[in-house]
Amino acid sequence: MLEKNYNPLQIEQSWYQRWETAGYFAPRRKPHSAAGAARETATNAPYCIMIPPPNVTGSLHMGHGFNNTVMDTLIRYRRMTGEQTLWQPGTDHAGIATQMVVERQLEAEGKTRHHLGREAFIQRVWDWKAESGGQITRQLRRLGSSLDWAHERFTMDEGLSTAVREVFVRLFEEGLIYRGKRLVNWDPILHTAVSDLEVLSEEESGHLWDIRYPMTNGTGSLTVSTTRPETLLGDCAVAVNPEDERYRHLIGEFVELPLTGRRIPVIADPHADPEMGTGCVKITPAHDFNDHEVWLRHRDESAIADQPHGGLINVLTASAAIRANTPEEGALIPDAYVGLDRYAARKRILADLEAAGLLAATHEHKLMVPRGDRSSAVIEPFLTDQWYVRVAPLAEPAIRAVEVGDIRFYPDNWKNTYFDWMRNIQDWCISRQIWWGHRIPAWYDAEGNIYVGRDEAEVRARHQLPADLQLTQDPDVLDTWFSSALWPFSTLGWPEQTERLRTFYPTAVLITGFDIIFFWVARMIMMGLKFMDAVPFRDVYIHGLVRDAHGHKMSKSKGNVLDPIDLIDGIELEPLVAKRTRGLMQTHIAEKIAKQTRKDYPQGIPSFGTDALRFTFAVLASTGRDIKFDLGRIEGYRNFCNKLWNAARFILMNTDGQDCGTANEAVELSAADRWIRARLNTTIGQVREALDHYRLDLAAQALYEFTWNHFCDWYLELCKPVLNNPEASPESLRGTRQTLVRTLEALLRLMHPIMPFITEEIWQKVHESAGQPGDTIMLAPCPVADSSLADADADSEVDWLQAFILGMRRIKGEMNIPPGKPLPVLIANASAQDRARIDSTRAYLDFLARTESITLLDDERQAPEAAMALVGEMKILIPMAGLIDKDAELARLEKDIARLEADLKRVGAKLDNPSFRDKAPAAVVEKERKRHDEQQAALEQLSDQRERISRL
Repeated sequence: MLEKNYNPLQIEQSWYQRWETAGYFAPRRKPHSAAGAARETATNAPYCIMIPPPNVTGSLHMGHGFNNTVMDTLIRYRRMTGEQTLWQPGTDHAGIATQMVVERQLEAEGKTRHHLGREAFIQRVWDWKAESGGQITRQLRRLGSSLDWAHERFTMDEGLSTAVREVFVRLFEEGLIYRGKRLVNWDPILHTAVSDLEVLSEEESGHLWDIRYPMTNGTGSLTVSTTRPETLLGDCAVAVNPEDERYRHLIGEFVELPLTGRRIPVIADPHADPEMGTGCVKITPAHDFNDHEVWLRHRDESAIADQPHGGLINVLTASAAIRANTPEEGALIPDAYVGLDRYAARKRILADLEAAGLLAATHEHKLMVPRGDRSSAVIEPFLTDQWYVRVAPLAEPAIRAVEVGDIRFYPDNWKNTYFDWMRNIQDWCISRQIWWGHRIPAWYDAEGNIYVGRDEAEVRARHQLPADLQLTQDPDVLDTWFSSALWPFSTLGWPEQTERLRTFYPTAVLITGFDIIFFWVARMIMMGLKFMDAVPFRDVYIHGLVRDAHGHKMSKSKGNVLDPIDLIDGIELEPLVAKRTRGLMQTHIAEKIAKQTRKDYPQGIPSFGTDALRFTFAVLASTGRDIKFDLGRIEGYRNFCNKLWNAARFILMNTDGQDCGTANEAVELSAADRWIRARLNTTIGQVREALDHYRLDLAAQALYEFTWNHFCDWYLELCKPVLNNPEASPESLRGTRQTLVRTLEALLRLMHPIMPFITEEIWQKVHESAGQPGDTIMLAPCPVADSSLADADADSEVDWLQAFILGMRRIKGEMNIPPGKPLPVLIANASAQDRARIDSTRAYLDFLARTESITLLDDERQAPEAAMALVGEMKILIPMAGLIDKDAELARLEKDIARLEADLKRVGAKLDNPSFRDKAPAAVVEKERKRHDEQQAALEQLSDQRERISRL
């Protein structure tokens, strides 16, 4: 028997350990259990999902919680439909993030990675991973994630590292990987290139400076507006729009670059916007991505090509300070600025410009500032040698795969985002100047010649290099996204042609957020097509971000972060406050967050359990939309778990040790029994249809509606008159008990993919009670809809019965009559079918509608003053005389009417006020209008009641 109270923390972790220990998460060629062997859909087709590998440094956040709930629901569902399922687990080495964690540890010890040296530092990272790197996988287990942990992978595993080297070498040999000097996003703190995804751009307050560039022909100057005066030292031109008549006559002339004495040309380029500032733009190709594109278009013009370095002049060091001149350059960069940090150089340059009369104006200006997501340093476009993938040849087949439907996006509109990026794709910078990661398999000799191979021995053998020729491996590592792009096949054993690879590639579906369509999804498609000659997945399910209840993005600085584990286990107020304010350097922000937290969660966060959290995520999983998460929803679904638990207890108490019938015994099914079987059958079809199309929200809604409304609120009540009737026949008792058990058991299997723990616990008790213990619900068959169970007669009869009962309850509610008080009922305008149903459902009406007596009237005029409810054309009449204290009820109604009239007058005055209607937010005005309409309807209802009672 189930415990009296549902306590998720008592059952969840123990069940997970049993599942994992028994190996239930591994792919199975045959159904595990006897029940599973009989499943109608045992196709044993492969079905695989690859987990988006979380950072090994990471911990679970709400996005992980949502994402993994979707994946686990699909895997559990497909496992129960008989498919050979694999949910591949693993983590990403997260190059920069992980290196920073260990470097901070060293910093606390007064050391840097350079004190240790490369090999010792990398060993230190491996040691840290061994100690602390498994936190997120432990947390994924708390979510119930049924991953094949026995085959967990890590992007720095030897097998995956072999795959990375193999791909690099093959692409290099085909000319698709090359080394070149290009602009990259450069983090001057971390001293590495970073991807666009690792750059956060936010609007900040700054300045716009107007600087005069003197014309060398002595005819005045051109005024250029810039937010980066320190980079003018690297200008190669001033651009004007070729259609701008103000400056057309100056195209081809020269200006003197302030503070440097260099001469640079005035060029024509559409990049210069006549409507922006003065219409003149400084071109600094080594320090601005747009300027670099302008330089590429004009670099062969003699006025630019004849400049130092062909006009491509880098003026910054890797630490974003003004660099020194090389001996060959002479005084290219004025000595006064050499060695200054970029912002110190800015101040010095502005002062010198003002002293020279060349600073025309300074304006307050809002601008987007790019910062590294790890270091918070302002990112510099920086000219440096890097390794690149020539992406266009890889992109063409990847575009075609989506165009022809080999890969489908859910929702479909996300394919347009994919196309937009892929059709304008740029070469991919894959090198990073850090130590933790896959080291680039390239070696250099003393003369700078490059040799690429899987290892140094292969390089020497392939190029027949002498044994005494010293080679040095490239110090850079590969972008983390490079190894992640190989994830769908490298985790399955490629480049070896393993059984797992043959079985599970291509995978079925990728579940991911929209923010990494470019960085991960597209690259997996390109690499999969290139090296496996097949798409890596058939479907791509794109989900939104998990936001707070107000739709705001969750962030530590806002203090609105929710931790999935806190929602599962619960957390008291002060530990929650400490958690949310930990690490915040600004005291006033920490105090504000602490105050808000105490206001929002005065009792802390209670324990909701994993199943309630997962069901909440499922309900909110409308495809493509951001998810607004508030505790009110999860609290409601914790109550839903309670409802299911209590229903199961009731069923077990009424069936355990009782005659529930066997396949060979006669049973008598009531209309209610047949009705709930038909409703369950409909729900099975709805849930499976929804899950087949990634609509977890519709599946969860169908489960909730059936469980709470049809099964618990109605059927469990409708079965009581049979179970409690000492004169009930054995066949009818057997039929109702059998329906109770079978409906609950099938419902548990249908629910299991979303709520694995509570369903396993109850399912085991149901099978024990029936003397048929099972291994696990997760290997039992998913219910299949059966069209033969449709029963229109039962539906019609129960619909009639519900309308009768609800009509009686409404009258009692409106007239303030106690719900349990039996009432005499008069029936008017009853058809022959109504009369037959009154006879066939009389036991239900007496028990649930609390009918004291039912009298059929031949003429409605025979009835005294009565309250009325309609069931189709039939009228239910409840005589009011003697049922209520007329004077007391009228006094109560007068009081309620007066209160409503006052509220209605106040709301009406607010809506009549033009100032409120015009100035208040539209949502607030609409809320007041809705409130007004609701109060008006309530007032009319109370007035009708007063009128009826006055006539008694």
